[in-house]
Amino acid sequence: MMSENPAGGGASSVVPGQGQVLSVEDSNLSIKQERPSTGIDKKQGATALDETSPSSVESFEMLDLDLAQSTYEPVQPHWFYCRRGNEKDWLPFSIEDSLKLEDALKNLKKEEETVVAVEGGRYDVRLTERLRYAVYWDQGPSEVRRCTWFFKGNDDPRYMPYSEPFSDSLEDAYMIAVTLGEWKRKLEFPTGETVILHNPKLIMQYQPIMLQDDWVSSPSEQTRPRTVKRGIENIAVDIPEGEPQTVDHLVFMVHGIGPACDLRFRSIIQCVNDFRSASLSLLSSHCKLAREEGKVGRVEFLPVDWHSALHGDATGVDECIQRITLPSIGRLRHFTNDTLLDLFFYNSPTYCQTILDTVVTELNRLHSLFHSRHPTFKGQVSLVGHSLGSLILFDLLTNQKTVSEDLGSEKKQAFGDLSTPEKENLEDALIRLDLQKYLPILQKEEMDLDSLSLCTETELERVGIPLGPRKKILDLVSRRKILKDHKARMAAMFPGDDSADLLQTNAAHPQSFLRTHSTTSAVDYKYFDVGIGQVSIRYPQLSFHPQSFFAFGSPIGMFLTVRGLKRIDPDYNFPTCKAFFNIYHPFDPVAYRIEPMIMSDADLEPMLIPHHKGRKRMHLELRESLTRMGADLKNNVIGSLRTAWQSFARLPVAALPSLEEAVCAGAAMETSEMPEPEGTEEDRVTDEKDLKIGMLNGGRRIDYVLQEAPIECFNEYLFAIQSHLCYWESEDTALLLLKEIYEKHGVVFEQSPS
Repeated sequence: MMSENPAGGGASSVVPGQGQVLSVEDSNLSIKQERPSTGIDKKQGATALDETSPSSVESFEMLDLDLAQSTYEPVQPHWFYCRRGNEKDWLPFSIEDSLKLEDALKNLKKEEETVVAVEGGRYDVRLTERLRYAVYWDQGPSEVRRCTWFFKGNDDPRYMPYSEPFSDSLEDAYMIAVTLGEWKRKLEFPTGETVILHNPKLIMQYQPIMLQDDWVSSPSEQTRPRTVKRGIENIAVDIPEGEPQTVDHLVFMVHGIGPACDLRFRSIIQCVNDFRSASLSLLSSHCKLAREEGKVGRVEFLPVDWHSALHGDATGVDECIQRITLPSIGRLRHFTNDTLLDLFFYNSPTYCQTILDTVVTELNRLHSLFHSRHPTFKGQVSLVGHSLGSLILFDLLTNQKTVSEDLGSEKKQAFGDLSTPEKENLEDALIRLDLQKYLPILQKEEMDLDSLSLCTETELERVGIPLGPRKKILDLVSRRKILKDHKARMAAMFPGDDSADLLQTNAAHPQSFLRTHSTTSAVDYKYFDVGIGQVSIRYPQLSFHPQSFFAFGSPIGMFLTVRGLKRIDPDYNFPTCKAFFNIYHPFDPVAYRIEPMIMSDADLEPMLIPHHKGRKRMHLELRESLTRMGADLKNNVIGSLRTAWQSFARLPVAALPSLEEAVCAGAAMETSEMPEPEGTEEDRVTDEKDLKIGMLNGGRRIDYVLQEAPIECFNEYLFAIQSHLCYWESEDTALLLLKEIYEKHGVVFEQSPS
C-alpha cells in the first residue's frame, strides 16, 4: 500500500531540463529523461494500460504527436471527506460546498482558522486543520482533502484521492511535461513510489517492493500498477446534489430500542441521513414547478439519540446488569442487555425518568442550536418516533401543557434559578458542580462560560477533562441554552413584564428549569375510561409546540391496552400537537393500530399509502383483480347451479301456470338472485378517507399502511423483522410526511415519472 503522505515533507518546484527522470527527494526535485526504458515492455503493455487502453504502448506513443502541443491549464480541485472508520472511503462534497471551501481557502489568512458550514449546516469544516466536525450530534472529526489527483488499483472499487502534497508534486511534473511536450517521464518519491507520465491520457503509479530480487529489472515486474487520473472530471464519481439554502420545516426523529436502527446495524445518524436524502430526491421529482417558483426549499431531519445516555457511565446500569449476566451464549445476552432491556427500562420509574429527561433535553438543545444557525427560519417543527421512540413521544405529548392551562405557573416558574447562571462566571459554575479542580485546564485555554458553550465533548476530552466531568459540563451548557431560549420566549409572551421582576418572583424556588418544568402531569382522566398506567414520573416540557407527530412501526396501541386503557375518547387530542399519523408496514410484528380504540364499532381498513411512483403496486392490483374475478365467478356458478337444481327438482304439473303466477314467480326469483349493488373501490376509499376519526388527528384518518413489496408476499414471516426496520429507507413513507408538511404551504405535489 502507498503511505498516507508519500510526498513526505513536500516538493519544491520542478526545474525543466533535457533528457530527464523526475526525482522527488525530500525538498528537492532533480530531473532527467529516460525514454528508452519506459518500465512497460510491449508484451505487458495491455495489462499496465488498465481501462484506458489501446493494446500496446506504441499506440499511446502515436498519441504523443497530437498531445505534445497541448496548452497547460491548471487542474480544477474538488473537496472530499473521509468516512470515519474506513480510510479508503472518500466521498465528494457537493459542487456548492466544494466551491465554498475553495473560496474560503483563497481568502484564508495565515495562522487564522476559518470555519465553513457544509452539508446544509450539519457539519463545519475547519480549513487549517482539514477536519470536518458534526454540529448537532457527537461524532469524531473526519479528514478533509482538496483533491486534484486520484488513483485506482485493480482491487479498488473506486478512485481515491492522493494527499495534497503528493498531488502538488504530480501537478508540477504534469505542467512541465505539457509545457515542454516531453513525456515518458518518471517521477520518483523518497518512499519508493514511482509515477510514469506516458502521456496526458496514460499515467501509472508503481509501488515499491520490500524485498527486491536481483532479476527484477522494471517497475511492472515489482507490482501491479495503479491507474492515475488528473481532475475529478476524468473519474467516475457520484457528486451529490447541493441542498437548497431555505429550510421550510424541521423534523426531529427519535429512535427505538437499541443502538442500531436497521438490519445493517447502522446508527440513528446514518438512518436519518438516508431518510433526508430520500426526501430531497422526492422534492426534486414531485415539486419541480414549486421549486422553480421558489415555494419549496427543503425539510431538515435531525436525529435524537437517548440510548447512549441511558447506557453511558452516568447511569452505571450496564455495569450492574453485566455483573448478574450469565456467561453462556454471550452474544445473545449482550444483544438482550443492549437492546431488548430498553423496554423494561422505560417501564422503570428510575430509568423512564432518565429517558424522558434525555429526550426532552436533546430536543430542546437541538431546537435552540438549529435556530442559532438558521436565524431566519420561520417554519414549524414535527416529531417522528420509531418503535419505542414513538411511545416515548406519545407519553410526552400527552403530558404537555398549553399556555392557557399553565399561564400562572408559566409566568412565575419559567425562569427557575436563571438569575444565578446569569450572574455567575466560569469559576462559580465549576464550584457549584464540584469541578473546581478543572478550572486551571479551562483557564489555560482562555475559556469562559460563553466559549465553553461552543465546545463539543470531543474538544473537552482533547484538553484532558475525564468522562464524568465532561458530562456534567455538557449538561450545564445544555441547561443554560434551554434557559436562555425559554427566557426569550417568555419575554415575548409577557412583553410588559421585566425579566428582573420575574427572576425576583421566582427566587423562592431553588429548583432548576428542568425540574420546575418537569412536574408530574397526570393524564386528563375525563378523556379516558381508566388511567393509561404510566409510571409516576415528572414529564419535562418542550420549548416548542410540534405541528405533527408521526409514529413509525409503533406499539402505542398495545401499550395503552396493556396499561388498562380500553378506549380513547373521540374528543381527545394532544394539548400542544394537533396532528398524529400512525404509519406501519402490514408485516411489522411490533406495529399496532390506533383507530379501533377510538371507533370500536366501525370496521375500517387502514388508509393505503400510495406508491411514490403514483399508483398501487402491480402485484396488489393483480391480487385485488383476481379476488374480484373469483367472487364474480363464484356468484355466477352458484346462480347457474341454483337455477339448474330448481329446474331438476321441480315436480311435474298437469298444466302450465297462469300468466299472473308466472310473472310473480319470475319477479321473486330475480329479486332473490340479484346481487346487491356495490360501489367502486375509489368510492369506498373516498368515503373512508372523509370519515371523521376523533380529534387525535384533527378528525382525519390516523392509521396508514404501506404497500408490501412483491417479494415480501411470498413469506411474510421471513420479512417480519425487516418490515419493522424498513421505514428509514421507505420513499413511500417519506412522501407521506412531505405531503402532510407542505399541505400547510399550499404546495401541490406532481405525479412522478415512472
